[in-house]
Amino acid sequence: MSDLNVDAALEAAERGINCYLEAARSDGRIDDQLLEEARKHTLPNLAEWLRDPHIDAISPNLKAAVCAVIANGQWEQLVNAYRQSVRFGTGGIRGMMAFDRESIRLMKDQGIGVPILKGPNTINDLVLLLTSAGVAQFGKNQKPPFEKVVIGYDSRVRGHDLAALVAQLFLGYGYTVYFFDAPCPYPEVTFAIPSDAVKADVGILLSASHNDYRYNGYKLSCQNGSQFDSRQRDAMYNDYIAKSDPSHIRLCSFRDAPDGKLWFLGGKEPVPGFDYAGKEKSLIDMHKKHLDHVKSFLLMENLAERQKSSRNPLRIGYCAFHGAGHIAVPRLLREVGFTTINSITVDGLNDLNGMFPSFCSDPGHEQQPDPGDPRAAETAVRAYKKQYGSLDGIDILIGTDPDADRCGIIVKVDEKRRQLYGGKEYTLLPADDMWALLLWYRLQREMEDGKVKDAEKKFIVLSTTTTDAIVRMARAYGLGVVKTWVGFAFLAAATRDVWDGKTDEIAQIEEGRVHGDPSQELCHPFVCGSMGMNRERSINVGAMEQSNGFSILGGPPPDGRSLGRGGHVRDKDGTLAALLVAEVAAWAKEQGTTLLDLLDKRVYLDPDVGVFTNLYEPDPLDGEYPGIEGDRRKKAILRRALACFQLALAGELEIGGLQVKSAVIYRTGKYDAIYPPTYDFQFPDEGIRFYFDEEKLDHVTIRPSGTGNSLRFHVQLHASPSESDLMARKMQLREQGGTIMDDVRELLKAPRG
Repeated sequence: MSDLNVDAALEAAERGINCYLEAARSDGRIDDQLLEEARKHTLPNLAEWLRDPHIDAISPNLKAAVCAVIANGQWEQLVNAYRQSVRFGTGGIRGMMAFDRESIRLMKDQGIGVPILKGPNTINDLVLLLTSAGVAQFGKNQKPPFEKVVIGYDSRVRGHDLAALVAQLFLGYGYTVYFFDAPCPYPEVTFAIPSDAVKADVGILLSASHNDYRYNGYKLSCQNGSQFDSRQRDAMYNDYIAKSDPSHIRLCSFRDAPDGKLWFLGGKEPVPGFDYAGKEKSLIDMHKKHLDHVKSFLLMENLAERQKSSRNPLRIGYCAFHGAGHIAVPRLLREVGFTTINSITVDGLNDLNGMFPSFCSDPGHEQQPDPGDPRAAETAVRAYKKQYGSLDGIDILIGTDPDADRCGIIVKVDEKRRQLYGGKEYTLLPADDMWALLLWYRLQREMEDGKVKDAEKKFIVLSTTTTDAIVRMARAYGLGVVKTWVGFAFLAAATRDVWDGKTDEIAQIEEGRVHGDPSQELCHPFVCGSMGMNRERSINVGAMEQSNGFSILGGPPPDGRSLGRGGHVRDKDGTLAALLVAEVAAWAKEQGTTLLDLLDKRVYLDPDVGVFTNLYEPDPLDGEYPGIEGDRRKKAILRRALACFQLALAGELEIGGLQVKSAVIYRTGKYDAIYPPTYDFQFPDEGIRFYFDEEKLDHVTIRPSGTGNSLRFHVQLHASPSESDLMARKMQLREQGGTIMDDVRELLKAPRG
C-alpha cells in the first residue's frame, strides 16, 4: 500500500470519526470522557498500524481491510477497533475477534489472514503476537530468565492456527515450547505447567471461556499454574506488552525448531492428521498424568468395583457445549468405573465447532455456551431428548464449557418438588448448591470420632458472591473461611497468603478493609474478609465460585513451582468438578436417595446452615453492551446504582418491598487506568451491596465487569425452616428474590434483553 493511499485513508478517517463522535455525544450515546478518550487514541492508533511497514509481512490483508472499512464509512466499528487496546485483566486479555457474525464465519472458512477489520481492540493475529512478544521479553528479563512455555487452545474459531503462531513467536525468542496437539481443557494447561514432566515458567491458553463465538482470549498462568500476581502482571503489561511493537515479532516455524526446543502434549499416541513437523517422538502423555492426578481426589473406596457390581449403577449424560471436554470428561468418568456415559452428539454439541451453532439461533442475542446458564441447560436437555428420547436413561446430566474449566449439573426433579421448578422434570443445580453439597459430602467422609479430621488446620476459600450456606457449613464443621473478590486468581492468591503465614493480616480484614484504618478508601486487592482464621490453618479443602468454578488447593507447596501438597491446580477445573459431583451422585444412589434429597436434609435443614436462595442474572442477558456506546450505558447504570447507595445511607431505599438497612461499596481501584476517577464517579469494581438484615445474610449486589460492558446482579436471601415448611419457605424466598431482581432492574433502568 502506497503512502499516498494511507494518507488519503487517514484523512477520510479523521473526518468520519470526528463526525461520528460528535453526533454520538450530541445525542447522548457517549459522554464527554469517552469522547475525549476516543479522540485521543483512535486516530493515532490507526495511523500507527497503517504506517507500520512490519505489519505487511505479519498480516498482509490487514491494511486493505481497514481501508475498506474507511471507504464504506463504518465509523462506529472503526472507533471500537482502534480507540483502545484490548483491556488487560487479571488473567490476560479477552475480547471480540470481530463485531459481526459474517466476519467470524469468513475467518473460519478462510483462515486467520482473512481481510476483516482488525485493530488493537480486537483479538487477532497481530494483537496476539504483540502480547506474546511482551510476555516473552518480560520472561527473558527475569532472574533467572524464563525458559519454558506451555501453549494450548480450545475449540474457538481458528484456535489451533492462532496458538501455533504464538508458539512460533516463543520459539523465535529461544523458549522451549510445549504445545498441545489437540484442543485441550484449560485445567490440563494449568496442570502441565508445574508438572514434573515440564516445569514451565509460563502457560498460555487461547480461549474466551464461556463467551459467545465472537470472542477469543489469551489466558496467562505463572510457573505454579495460578494466574500471575498483580505486581508481576502490572510489570509485564506496563513495561513490556504496552511497549511492544511489530518490530519485536520474531517467528520460528515448527519444522525449523532446534532439537529439544519443541515438545507436544497430548495422549499416548499421536493424533491422526496433526502435523508434528517430524517430531512425533517428542510427545508427552499429559492426558494420563492429569487423569491420574484427578482420580486421587476420589473418597469412595472401590468406586469402579461398586459401580460394576451394582444392579443400578449411576447413569450419566454429558454435554461438551462444543468444547474441549468432549473427550477428556467421558474418558475420566469411564476410567474410574462409570460405564454408562451418554454423550450428546446431536446438534453439534459434542463437536469442536467454535461457531457454537447450538447457541446462535437469534442474531443480536448471541447466547453463551455456559453450563451454569439455565438457558444453556435447556439447550442441552432438548438435545439429549432429541438423541435419546427422554431423560429416563440417566440420573444426572453434566456439562462443561468450551475450555472445560466450568462444570454444571442438571438433575431430575421428583413430583413433590416440581412446583419449585415450574413443573419441570429437571433443573440446573446452581453452583452454590452444588458446591455446598460437595463440601458436605467430603467433610462427612473425613469425619473421625464425630468431627472432621484435622479440622483446626483446614479452611475453604470462596468468592464474595458465592452462597453463605457454604460459609455456615464450613464454620459448623470447624473450618476456617476466607472470602475474596470474584475471580479464581483471587482465591489462589488468598490461599497463597495463608500458606505464607499471613493469616493474622487476613483476620484483620472485614468487607475488604483493614480494621483500625477507617481512612483507607480502597479495599484490600483480593481479600474481602475471613472467619475463624488463625496460624494453624494451612490446608485448603475447597476453592469455590458462584460462576461454576471449583478446585482443591491443598497444603503449602514444597516450592513456588509446584501444586499445593495434596492439592490440585490453582485455577478452576471442570473435569475435576464433574468427577467429584458424579461421586456424590453415585454415593447418593447407593443410599437410595438423590442430590436434591441430600441438599434438603443435609444442608437446608441443618440448623447451623438453613435455606439460602441465591439468584444471579447478567446484564445484558447475553454478551455485553457493544463498543464505546456500551461503555456509556454501563457507566450510566453504575451512576444510578451509586445514587441508590446514597439513598440507602439516608435510610430512604426499598428494593423489592424490603427496607435496605445498610450498604457498602467494594472498590479496589484495579481498573482506575481504564475508568479514571473523577470528582463525581469512582468505578466500584467489585460492586455495591445493599443489605436487608442486621446479620448481613440477605442482600443484593450490583457488580460491574472491569474489562467488558456488562454487569452482574446477585441476590441472596436466607431462612431457617422446619421440615414441614421447607418447600413453602423455598418458594417464598425464590419469589421474593425474583421481585428484588426485577426491582433492581427497574431502579437502574436495565431491562432484560
